[in-house]
Formats: sequence, C-alpha cells, structure tokens
Amino acid sequence: MNLSKNILVWIGIFGFLISCGESKSSQGDVYFNNEQYEEAIQSYEKFLQSRPKDIKVLYNKGRAHEELGNFEEAEESFKKALELDKKNVQILLSLSNLYHKMKKPESALMYADNAVEISGAPAMAYFLKGRSLHQLGNADEAMREYNAAIKMNPNYGQAYYYRGMLKVATDKTNQACDDFRKALNNKFEMAQESLNNYCQ
Repeated sequence: MNLSKNILVWIGIFGFLISCGESKSSQGDVYFNNEQYEEAIQSYEKFLQSRPKDIKVLYNKGRAHEELGNFEEAEESFKKALELDKKNVQILLSLSNLYHKMKKPESALMYADNAVEISGAPAMAYFLKGRSLHQLGNADEAMREYNAAIKMNPNYGQAYYYRGMLKVATDKTNQACDDFRKALNNKFEMAQESLNNYCQ
C-alpha cells in the first residue's frame, strides 16, 4: 500500500526545512529536489568529509538513499544523525517509516514510540505507532494510537483509512465504512477500493 509514499510527502516537506541556510551543502539539496539522488549522495558525502557530524546533511543523505531503495545505507545515515540528536522527532519518524518499508514492525514501533514520548510530537508519530501495533496484531493498542492521531489531526485521511481497516479486521464493518468515507473526504484515495469492497 501507499503508506510510505504518503508519509514521505510529509517528511519531505518537513525534512528540507532543516537544510535551509546550509549554503555549502545546498548543491546536494538541489540534486535531491531534482530527483538526482545519486548525485545528491555524492555531494553530501563530499560535504561530510570536512563536517562529518552535520546532522542535516547526514539526514538528507539518508533520505536520498531511501529514495533509491538503499535501505541499509539510509538506516546507517539516519542512525548517525540520531546519535547526534537523540530527540529529533523527524529522524525518529524517518527511521520508523524506513523499518515499515523493511518489514520490521518491532523496530518501527520502537522509533515511533520514542517519537511519541517527546513533547510536541506530531500526529504522524501516533499514526506510525498505531501502524506498527496493527501489524504486530495488537488491535486494542493500535486503535488507541489511531484515535490519538485523529484527535490531533481531524483531517488525517490516512489514519482514518487504517483505523477503518483495523475495524474491518475486528468485525466492525459499519464503523469501518464511516472511516473509509472520512478518509476519502480527506483526499486519501485508497479508501475508495475499501468502500467498494466492504461498504456496498
């Protein structure tokens, strides 16, 4: 499903805010924004030779690797950045999302849980925690986290969709259909298929 793609839209918008003001590394960001990810990585690596502890460049290098499907390299770069800023919500969420892609829900849960513990964590932190618990079969806890994400952001179409899928799995189809409609109303297009399948 398009979980990772939708999350990366948010992380991407949020992510490149941290690279503003880094004129010496801006060429890597230009490459990244032009989807020239290999060139971006080369530019970031050159920059890191003189500033190996630059969190922003380490993070952006990880994102470039992620876009290329180099998940282990992305993981390494994200973790180096996290070592330098252990309470960086953005990095924690990126690691959680990466582990979803790698089909490692236990690791995804750990990083989402760490993000939730930080004051001011966004709705996405609760959503990713819910997705991890959902995949691990912890329905009640997953529902609680989806509810928290939606309470924080009532227009969170993706959270409505996955909460609806959880309700289908727990034989609450009528309630699920309400969630699928809300997901669709909030521009999460995948919900249309579930409406067709479960809500006729």
